[in-house]
Amino acid sequence: MKANKFSTHTKKLGGMIIFLSSLFLISLTSLNQNDDWDSYLGGSDRNHFSTLDQITKDNVAQLKIAWTYSMPDSGQMQSNPIIANGILYGISSELQVFALNASTGKQIWKFGDPLKNWASTSRGVSLWKGQYENRILFTAGPNLWALDAKTGMPILSFGKSGKVDLHEGLPKIAKDKFIISNTPGTIFKNLILMPVRLSEGADAAPGDLRAFDVITGKIAWTFHTIPYPGEYGYSTWPKDAYKNEYTGAANNWAGMAVDEKRGIVFVPTGSAGYDFWGGNRKGKNLFANCLLALDANTGKRLWHFQTTHHDLWDRDLPAPPNLITVVKNGKKIDAVAQITKQGYVFVFDRVSGKPLFPIVEKKVPKSTFSEESAWPTQPIPTLPKPYARQSNELSSEDVNPYSQNIDQLKQTLKSIDKNWYAAPSKKGTLILPGFDGGGEWGGAGADPENGIIYINSNEMGWIQTMEPAATNLKATGENVYKTYCKSCHGAELQGNTKSGFPELNTLHQRRKKAFVNEIVTQGKGMMPGFGQLTAIEKSNLLAFLFKEAPKEIVSVQDLKTKNLPPYKMTGYNKFLDSEGMAGISPPWGTLNAIDLNTGKYLWKIPFGDEPILAKKGIKNTGTENYGGPIITQNGLLLIASTKDGKFRAFDRSNGKLLFEYLLPAASFATPSTYMMNGKQYIVLACGGTKLGTTKGNSYVALALQ
Repeated sequence: MKANKFSTHTKKLGGMIIFLSSLFLISLTSLNQNDDWDSYLGGSDRNHFSTLDQITKDNVAQLKIAWTYSMPDSGQMQSNPIIANGILYGISSELQVFALNASTGKQIWKFGDPLKNWASTSRGVSLWKGQYENRILFTAGPNLWALDAKTGMPILSFGKSGKVDLHEGLPKIAKDKFIISNTPGTIFKNLILMPVRLSEGADAAPGDLRAFDVITGKIAWTFHTIPYPGEYGYSTWPKDAYKNEYTGAANNWAGMAVDEKRGIVFVPTGSAGYDFWGGNRKGKNLFANCLLALDANTGKRLWHFQTTHHDLWDRDLPAPPNLITVVKNGKKIDAVAQITKQGYVFVFDRVSGKPLFPIVEKKVPKSTFSEESAWPTQPIPTLPKPYARQSNELSSEDVNPYSQNIDQLKQTLKSIDKNWYAAPSKKGTLILPGFDGGGEWGGAGADPENGIIYINSNEMGWIQTMEPAATNLKATGENVYKTYCKSCHGAELQGNTKSGFPELNTLHQRRKKAFVNEIVTQGKGMMPGFGQLTAIEKSNLLAFLFKEAPKEIVSVQDLKTKNLPPYKMTGYNKFLDSEGMAGISPPWGTLNAIDLNTGKYLWKIPFGDEPILAKKGIKNTGTENYGGPIITQNGLLLIASTKDGKFRAFDRSNGKLLFEYLLPAASFATPSTYMMNGKQYIVLACGGTKLGTTKGNSYVALALQ
């Protein structure tokens, strides 16, 4: 009897504690909800927007370092940290997740294997808020993990011992194929909608969109971006493309935005594999290169718009769209705005999908390859005008005036195809904006209520040249290298550091074979993994890289059918002079403010200083940049992103520079801002590495002193 009474009393007391705890959590959340940055890019609308106003135009120049958090590993960090209830959650370059006291930077917990050199570069984590617990979700390799937000320990009831393999739910042809995620998943109710990064070759896995249950890890719904028989868009591909080994991707890798009130998720997708050859996937290729509006509860398609038909130029949609409100003909319209690598902004009615500015289909050149069928037209919005120069706007005179090789640059520019959307060819095509945009994964900031969008843009020319793919090769390490590695690392393993690809001639002196084997399999940074290689091919490739004799020589055809395209791109080559400087004239990076109520520009300025020229007193050239801005309601635009390693504050009404600060390492990431104990902070991940910048390993928080 006593035991039963004690048990009953304990249950009542436990229930009361849980009830009071939930009230406390709800109260704490409501008190802090305007002070936090508790979702990737500041919210599910992906506007990078903050109402915090302690830091103003008048005092922003007084910002100082408040705290730093350093990690033992250093390297590229693209993380936009999230902050909730006084705790900052971030991730290192080696994918260790950590929680910090947001006012001091003191570590609370850390999770991850410090000895595991994971392949992907992460842009952050996701936070799910439950009634009794909060969960942090992040990816490492092919796995989606769920951690207890208080302790950093895996939630063992999620998936298998706290993780779900992102191959889950994909068809059999995706087994063992490369799949990771660079971008945090999008939370909607008890679902997490996962972006994935896949191979960009003919070996790519299908890019099916999937929502996972945050509690169990089970798949809630799937949308086929390469449609199955009977599904909308099936006829835009060759028959049975969805199950072919050589047709894949059309994936979302850049993240999504959610209209939580309406339950609509807006999903930008990328190109189909192989990026630069479509002879085996003739047709428009829905739903590659689309902005998709789906029912977030079920995955049902509501509407779509394809921004590039039958992509041959790697024109992935590079960032989540922005959910904003604009005024048209005196009427408020909830809109969705999608930036692109091409330098366009496409703006639609969020519910109907109707374009808010006319979009025309413009004729483009045919392919010079008989096996290829470039789509005859491509869409171009009439407004806003492009925020980056287009290839067809350049003449041979538009070369870098600061170069020592002006005549050679003019000759190169004159010799290649500069037509808008010119199909890939042996001659060579100017890709401007380049393969890295235009707009990039940092995304645009926006004033959501006033319909103004702020875009930092790259203006770097690249040259796309095609060559016949080798056939009937023996599976020597050299031939495997030529097939899969040469386009980035060069025919002589010399690399292309100007374009970001390291030399491999001394790889055997710098790295152990086990490490290189992992990178070949898993990928690293922007390099995809090559899980499709057989054991013999991989063994011989490693032997070639490590200056050893091959283990076994057999014919590729004896291994399996490769379905390699008949033509491949010679490499990701920027249009540069012999000194590594940009081939085209500046600016090489810009900041743009566009009023999407009218489609007109409010202002446009060069963004950043090329370090080599800045030392000579030449400023305002603009630089390549990665990572987006913070937009504040009280009139600031706060951004790092540039090659010169500076954090800058601008007056967002006119683009006037108010403050700049040299960071300990370049920050190629979107900052976050939050309020803690009466003080507003701005925090940045400073990892450097990209564009030849020095490595870093710290998160830096700025505040008024």
